[in-house]
Amino acid sequence: MYNFHELREVDMVAMTLSKINELAKEVLEIEANSILRLKDTIGEEFDKAIDILYNCKGRVIVTGMGKSGLIGKKIAATMSSTGTPAYFLHPAESTHGDSGVITREDAIIAISNSGETQELMNLLPLIKRFGCPMIGMTGNLNSTLARTSDVTLDISVEREACPLGKAPTASTTATLAMGDTLAVCLMEKKGFTKEDFLMYHPSGKLGKGLTYKVRDLMITGDKMPLVSDTESFTSVINTISEYKLGMAMVLDSDNKLSGVLTDGDIRRTIIKYPDSSNIKVKDVMTLNPKRITSDAYAASALNLMEKYSITALAVVDDNNIPVGVIHVHDLLRAGVA
Repeated sequence: MYNFHELREVDMVAMTLSKINELAKEVLEIEANSILRLKDTIGEEFDKAIDILYNCKGRVIVTGMGKSGLIGKKIAATMSSTGTPAYFLHPAESTHGDSGVITREDAIIAISNSGETQELMNLLPLIKRFGCPMIGMTGNLNSTLARTSDVTLDISVEREACPLGKAPTASTTATLAMGDTLAVCLMEKKGFTKEDFLMYHPSGKLGKGLTYKVRDLMITGDKMPLVSDTESFTSVINTISEYKLGMAMVLDSDNKLSGVLTDGDIRRTIIKYPDSSNIKVKDVMTLNPKRITSDAYAASALNLMEKYSITALAVVDDNNIPVGVIHVHDLLRAGVA
């Protein structure tokens, strides 16, 4: 590791690119190791922390001072956007009235690498007065924060990447990683889905999945590939080729959706029946195909396509009568996919 004082004696202009690159790689290695070390700390205490956060009836209040506070803001933001309502509370401001945001239904995540940050220590009695369960994230397991917390998560690092060993670098990286670990595990435990995620991100490309409904993007009218279940297999191949959607919707005598014939069905049929001239489409179509309603979100259509590895969905009304078809290309053009 380069010594800061040695670096000051070197003409930085003359410092070779190779030395800069070597230092950069060492910093990244130190920070990467600080994250990998956390794997060994995951166990009973982490499980308890997840239980506290999962069972929280109010919000998760994250607090920390300085660089820990900046990381705390990111942790709170990540949790809020992934199904765990969270709020960042500045510890210095908390003792001047801002602690009023805390309720007895909340859970606390208090962050301090030293575990002795004075502003945070001033807040601890208020937290205890509310009776909120507290998770301490600290690099000092013998600290006041560790002793006061209901659960303590070890975020200690062997050394900082800073040449002085003072500026929070590896320790803040480890703290952020632990916060992400909590958020992701909570997502899984709560069954948080992609559609849930979109609900919290209504702007930008993500939000387009909820801005658009299927009816806004689907193909309708005479552009729909519709065939009767009594038609021949070969004639339906021509229909699929004409409409260029990779599928045709097959209707029964009541004009209700009874199946679909896809490019995949065609390939399988030709392999199984070299002479397909006498085959009816109803004999080889996909029964009970995936479908969606026109008032569903475009994001839901995309989820179905991804889940079942299909490129088009039949759109039906309440009576199972086709009213449109939506293709993955429509979603791509709209910026949903």
